[in-house]
Amino acid sequence: MSTDIDVVIVGGGAAGIGAARRVAQNGVSSVLLEASARLGGRAWTHEVSGLALDLGCGWLHSADRNAWTGIAKAAGIPIDRRVGAWGIQYGDLGFTPADQAKAKEAFATWIQRLGTTPPPSDCAADALASDGEWNSYVRAIGGFGSGASLERLSVADYMAYHVASTGRNWRLPTGYGSLIAGSFPARAALHLATPVESLELGMHGVTVTTPAGIIRARAAILTVSTAVLAGDSIRLPSDLDSWRHAASLLPLGRNEKLFLEIVGEGPFASETQVFGNPRDARTGAYYIRPFGWPVIECFLGGEGARMVEDSGPTAGFAYAVEQLGILFGSDVHRTLHPLVASSWSRMTRVGGAYSYALPGHVTARDALARLFEQRLFFAGEATNPNDFSTAHGAHDSGVRAAEQAIAALHS
Repeated sequence: MSTDIDVVIVGGGAAGIGAARRVAQNGVSSVLLEASARLGGRAWTHEVSGLALDLGCGWLHSADRNAWTGIAKAAGIPIDRRVGAWGIQYGDLGFTPADQAKAKEAFATWIQRLGTTPPPSDCAADALASDGEWNSYVRAIGGFGSGASLERLSVADYMAYHVASTGRNWRLPTGYGSLIAGSFPARAALHLATPVESLELGMHGVTVTTPAGIIRARAAILTVSTAVLAGDSIRLPSDLDSWRHAASLLPLGRNEKLFLEIVGEGPFASETQVFGNPRDARTGAYYIRPFGWPVIECFLGGEGARMVEDSGPTAGFAYAVEQLGILFGSDVHRTLHPLVASSWSRMTRVGGAYSYALPGHVTARDALARLFEQRLFFAGEATNPNDFSTAHGAHDSGVRAAEQAIAALHS
């Protein structure tokens, strides 16, 4: 596979595909190398019995300014613009209206503190009310959004996303992962199941070594996750130590999705949602019959997702069914069957869900996004200062890196 091209793109997620699309539009020769056997990265639509189940990103966040919204429109892919049921406890099960009001007020107060009187430590946990009754609820929401405990979460980083979000979240019945993977440009070269083993810097470009051979290119765009960049699965020159250090300050959170099949009718209403236990920071959030489908999407973040990482999907399914049984009655155990689950933290070439900044290190995103000597360019959701943790943030970072590479090649 030894060849000489203009740009080699490492990583076939939303950032790598965004970069490939932009490079192809400019007529620059490129090849994309993806370690796994599929495109999409942390966007993955798993087809089960004709249902498009997103094990990774599933919502077009900030959909009114999300690049993937426009890509879907151009491709004629239907978009569901209905307001989701997140945050609305179906039937007030296990969560009285009075308690819901108190919990939401506690979260709003915490957000207000983060924005107006942030703690000098930049640590999100330090903004919690002392002995607050609903601190576990706040922690659960923070875990869903970041995948981390509040003790490890930068206030400045968390608020950058919060302020930038438009709050408009739409869905794709055919799958977000399918849209992203299917958007790879036809005229771009692609090698799947081709992990990069090392990257070396030469006088006139870069040399990338893979099990299938060597690629020499004038420039490279690295879109791998921060866990991969900071780890040792790719040998990188010492010149990139500061980029690897920046990546280590932007670790990946723990978030996992599990889908339960609903067999028969049961007490489950379409397009509804419940928290398993709003007083437990490990609680799952359960979206019931999305699009009317006979499934429940179980979302675990932070400590809840860590339990799945440590004990495996079987334990995650058991936990979800137990929580749903407490709310809907023990008879639901007979109607809920494990269907499919993610395992992002156990995937060597991913290493987790999406990035968050450690307290005091919000600037690590800009540090990671720096180019190196007009020949190495960095992309991925972690390099986006406002839209990190999203597929559109990853896409936009890929476009930015591609434009930097094109400008460098033409200089």
